[in-house]
Amino acid sequence: MNMSRATVFCSRAFLIAILFSSVFVIQASADSADDAMTAIHPETIRADMRFLSDDLLEGRGTATRGYEIAAKFMASQFEALGLKPAGDNGTYWQNVPLRKMNVDESKTALTLVRDGKEETLEFRKDYITAADPGRAESSVDAPVVFVGYGITAPDQNYDDYKNVDVHGKIVAYMFGAPKFQSAIKAHYSSSAEKAENASAHGAVGAIILDDLVLEGMYSFSERVRDLTIPSYRWLDKEGNANNYHPKLKVIAQLSLDATKRFFEGSGHTGDEIFAAIKAGNPVSFATSITAKIQNTTISQDVHSPNVVAEIEGSDPTLKNEYLVYTAHLDHLGIGEAVKGDKIYNGTLDNASGSATLLEIARAFMQVNPRPRRSVIFVNVTGEEAGLLGSDYYATHPTVPKKSIVADINVDEVLMLWPMQDVISFGAEHSSLAAVMDKAAAHMHVTVSPDPMPQQVIFIRSDQYSFVKQGIPSMMPTPGFKSSDSNIQPEKIFGEWEETRYHQPQDDMEQPGLDFKAAAAFAKFSFLCGYIVTQDPQRPTWNKKDFFGQHYSKNSQ
Repeated sequence: MNMSRATVFCSRAFLIAILFSSVFVIQASADSADDAMTAIHPETIRADMRFLSDDLLEGRGTATRGYEIAAKFMASQFEALGLKPAGDNGTYWQNVPLRKMNVDESKTALTLVRDGKEETLEFRKDYITAADPGRAESSVDAPVVFVGYGITAPDQNYDDYKNVDVHGKIVAYMFGAPKFQSAIKAHYSSSAEKAENASAHGAVGAIILDDLVLEGMYSFSERVRDLTIPSYRWLDKEGNANNYHPKLKVIAQLSLDATKRFFEGSGHTGDEIFAAIKAGNPVSFATSITAKIQNTTISQDVHSPNVVAEIEGSDPTLKNEYLVYTAHLDHLGIGEAVKGDKIYNGTLDNASGSATLLEIARAFMQVNPRPRRSVIFVNVTGEEAGLLGSDYYATHPTVPKKSIVADINVDEVLMLWPMQDVISFGAEHSSLAAVMDKAAAHMHVTVSPDPMPQQVIFIRSDQYSFVKQGIPSMMPTPGFKSSDSNIQPEKIFGEWEETRYHQPQDDMEQPGLDFKAAAAFAKFSFLCGYIVTQDPQRPTWNKKDFFGQHYSKNSQ
């Protein structure tokens, strides 16, 4: 293109002006974010956590009075901050219809028949069963087939059902998944995925077997302890339960000792099976066992609200797109006494996340001008019962689903040591990884990989409900780095999980709560969201990412 010297000069001047303008906008945006973060205070987080985990709220069990009080508190705080109601009918509430269930142990039985000999198992000692959301009474009497992990994964060229016929039979399978990439392994480890797969193959029942890995994560004794806490499913408009597979008449779990006995006479010892599972290559086979299982469920239809609030964006176009922040408000309520205490306060899990949500909202309300995209805050119910509130919201959002660009989930803020690095569960699957990197660099912390892939945390909190709807999502958390040799975060976390996680001792009296660290994490979480709200491009799945390919059709 032929251009005069004057034209070239003007063009250069114009480009220089644009360059300086862009730098100014970027700097102004960073300054605005930094100014907003000054609104986040450790003392406010501490005060909100103290209220939410008080004994008067009785552990905030789903669909209980204590949870309702917590929900009203969160709604009032959102209102006081100036956020708009974004729930049903112009309120802060999204009503979640639920079915509350308990197994009637006195009318439940499991017998294994092997070579004509019957072994009657004892409830709580040898086995437990899952409540049935569709039937009060259910029973099954059928041969048992062992199907390894119980997984069919064509994308991974793996199928535990390949060489066995399970139609009309009961399948028995182990916890976990083969040695897939960690997040894909987490996906296929899901109990819901395994139940759906068993039903699709024609099974009429399922028995989940125990092993040392599962015992280390969630022991059979802990599962027995938690029987005092009801289970729940959310209901659709026709009253049908979510993730329900009526062809599976009974789902049971065996203890470790009962699992070892289960394999007697099969040609495989329990230890051999455990070794094969550890190596990631179990062999499926028909057993000589017939199982007779009777299950009885007591149920009641109830409801429990998600709390939903909104900050409207400032950009005429982008304000019609939404970044969602989630944190679960519920915990386990009142359960079996541990050390004389039966109120499961849930201070870190997840009064910490709910208090952090309020601080993030407080910071966003200080942004001037308002963020370009709109921001929705959802304090969800029923996370401990199976990610129910988030799954209901992600399936039935209060804004068009296709307008939700991302979810950032805050769960169990590890405020037990100064924050020097962050971990994100899920960000690596989308452009949210770059968001994490940018926020971490701004706050002079590093990003670390998942240090506990065996715990499949990616599928165990509310961000996964949005992933299943095709929405890029992540759950950031403080990492395990420390420059002080006297502070060993991994050891601290391990002791906390062993002595306080899902126990009444997760309360405000526990030692070591570092609210300055909590405030630093709140600022980081705010900054991640702020970056998303300002970027003209919405977050995208990585090319050929498993989750993006698997679920993207659900986002429309």
